Amino acid sequence: MRPHRSIASKLSLVQADTVIGNHQPEELIERRLPIVIILNEHLEAASIAWQAWHASTPQDWFNLLSKNLSALPRLRGTVVELLEEFPARANGLGATETRMLELISEGHIHPFDLFPHNPRQRRVFDYWETGSLLDGLARCSVPAVSGLDGGPFTAELHDDRDRHLRYKKSQLSLTALGKAILAGSEDFSRHNPIDRWWGGTELTNDNLWRWDPANLELVRP
Repeated sequence: MRPHRSIASKLSLVQADTVIGNHQPEELIERRLPIVIILNEHLEAASIAWQAWHASTPQDWFNLLSKNLSALPRLRGTVVELLEEFPARANGLGATETRMLELISEGHIHPFDLFPHNPRQRRVFDYWETGSLLDGLARCSVPAVSGLDGGPFTAELHDDRDRHLRYKKSQLSLTALGKAILAGSEDFSRHNPIDRWWGGTELTNDNLWRWDPANLELVRP
């Protein structure tokens, strides 16, 4: 909206503390959520973040942590959460993938136990993205997860009642690789091809940017 100042000047920012899709419009009106008039500082912060997200490397996104992002209160947390989804320096998996393995090891053995509605799961990815991540752990050269039936996680799966039921009833377990990853002795990317996008960055085994959560550092390929 930044190039359209006549429109942007009429907009307001409402920062809710819950998912607004879970409430009726009347409820939200009654709650009288704080309304912030959008100023140039909001547009500047949004523009910088948008450009950084689409850059061909994640360096600009990481550099956002050194900038004043207070105009958009939740932006800094989002920057960190998305950096955590890079393959970790220690195991080659993003934080959500690692959390999936942890949940399986704790006894959450059905696929939908690992989806964002589980209060113990991270909420960075949506429903479809989460299904794709689980596919990546189970349907690869050397799986970290076994027992996933009925997939892959596509619209076709959801349209096929029998396949969807098989998928839902799958009983997941960790493979030897999955256990070794949680033990800190293995790296997923050593055994499997990586080919996915993180913003404007294409992650492959030869271009594998990583995140070091202990030191909050972005690690170049």
